[in-house]
Amino acid sequence: MLSKIHEHIVGELQQNARTDTIFVVTAVVFNLVVLGINSAVAGEAASANANPSNDLILAVFIVMSLLVNGIAVMALNYGKQSRNRLLGGLLAMYRDNDVAQYYDSSLLTGYGKRYLAFTGVIVCLALTSIVVPLIIRVM
Repeated sequence: MLSKIHEHIVGELQQNARTDTIFVVTAVVFNLVVLGINSAVAGEAASANANPSNDLILAVFIVMSLLVNGIAVMALNYGKQSRNRLLGGLLAMYRDNDVAQYYDSSLLTGYGKRYLAFTGVIVCLALTSIVVPLIIRVM
């Protein structure tokens, strides 16, 4: 029974990693696409023959960027919490079976730093996809 529980926890950790990867990749790709679209729209909005809808399009993409990135950061936070609970369960199982010495618990700190780095990348790209087009629009 113990091996089944171990397999289940490891499977959950693998699913958690895949889900986190999907959210990070989606946010990065979305931000790069929005950066390109908003830059083009902002450039057109700043031109002599600008269409008033350009500013509305820019605003919609900014709002959507905030929403998508906010959801991605929340999902990463939930993923981090789930990973910590699952790994905590594994560590408890390992301690109960006198094999905890084979799992370096400092890995938990490394996972936390990785989530912080992922969140930082998403936030930086989100800010870039919003600020650069606004600079183009104003200048």
